[in-house]
Amino acid sequence: MKILILGSGGREHALTWAVLQNPKCDHVIVAPGNAGIEEIAECIALDIENGAAIVEFSKENNIDFVIIGPENPLACGVADDLRAANILCFGPSQAAAQLESSKKFTKEICDAAQAPTARYATFEDPDSAKAYIHQHGAPIVVKADGLAAGKGVVVAMSEQEANDAIDMMFEGSFGAAGARVVIEEFMEGEEASWFILSDGTNVLPIGTAQDHKRAFDGDQGPNTGGMGAYSPAPILTDSVMEAAMDDIIKPTIAEMKKRGTPYQGVLYAGFMIKEGQARLVEYNCRFGDPECQVLMMRLGGQILDLMLATARETLDQEQVSFADDHAMTIVMAAKGYPGPYNKGTEIKGVSLIPSDSKNMVFHAGTVRADQQLLANGGRVLNITARADSLQSARNIAYQNIQSIDWPEGFYRNDIGWRSLTK
Repeated sequence: MKILILGSGGREHALTWAVLQNPKCDHVIVAPGNAGIEEIAECIALDIENGAAIVEFSKENNIDFVIIGPENPLACGVADDLRAANILCFGPSQAAAQLESSKKFTKEICDAAQAPTARYATFEDPDSAKAYIHQHGAPIVVKADGLAAGKGVVVAMSEQEANDAIDMMFEGSFGAAGARVVIEEFMEGEEASWFILSDGTNVLPIGTAQDHKRAFDGDQGPNTGGMGAYSPAPILTDSVMEAAMDDIIKPTIAEMKKRGTPYQGVLYAGFMIKEGQARLVEYNCRFGDPECQVLMMRLGGQILDLMLATARETLDQEQVSFADDHAMTIVMAAKGYPGPYNKGTEIKGVSLIPSDSKNMVFHAGTVRADQQLLANGGRVLNITARADSLQSARNIAYQNIQSIDWPEGFYRNDIGWRSLTK
């Protein structure tokens, strides 16, 4: 098979790495890719939000299967364009992708499906939003309704912080994504993620993970796109997952199908778990980043078969084969992230880290110029390891990260602390 993968982050590097392990895969092209991906696959310049251009390229290059990595192309309807052209693809339709692109839409689906989630209200002007905050007090959660690159959520511990978040969003910090806000009840508990494939009717869980959103050790500092992750997440026990499947996942998939917008792709469900009960925090319509990196380390080449079955609507014929293993990834980010940061700083030592089934550095924001590896984003590298225990995976990942010489970068030293300190 000739496969096209859309995206340029650590998620897409991990997907490319895993897909290449499957004997069905003959050739992978990634658009636009990054410096790490170009070491294992062909990278091309292509506007990944332009469905017509992707269809044209796929036809001209005899692409058999398109895997859509990030959320923006899905929200733009790229999957719809591919399906209309009879090109097999992995990713939900624009209508189904509203589960991520609109917090308001997701809440309405949860209401219709009677799926347990936080109490909420939706606002399109700052004054009524602030009145609601004053009525309910803090802590409280303020979310931009639309896509904000994983940064549109403020967990406000005071009314002032919540009001500041309202001002920030309505003043345009997230563009059109902040024109509407959703204010939610603050949910206590431990957060974890569950990844489920759906072909529109059938569902198949493919793994759990737990990431670390805050920038600094001890879960301090601003929210980020994720500073590290590990899989599996022990808090998601069999009993918690069984209840969540019956109360949240299956009713959601059924409601989407009932509305004529069946969900076909990976459903990334973020849960808040307290006293053995899960409530939905949010849905995402693509693999998480950096959660994808640890999932791909554990799944390997079988992920291609599972994604093909999702696209062909034959998921009921598949099952997942998981080893009894653990994986961890540590994000190296540019100093200043998630605020302003410098690009173009040189990174050395990545080649000293092994690249095999148990050790990988997945690139995110990197480019290569004059034979130098340069930082080209906020989150830049994902140092990833797989082992028989989470402690061993952690030891290997932190040992490997010592090989990297990048003074302008930083990372958290406590990835996995929730599970390893229990």
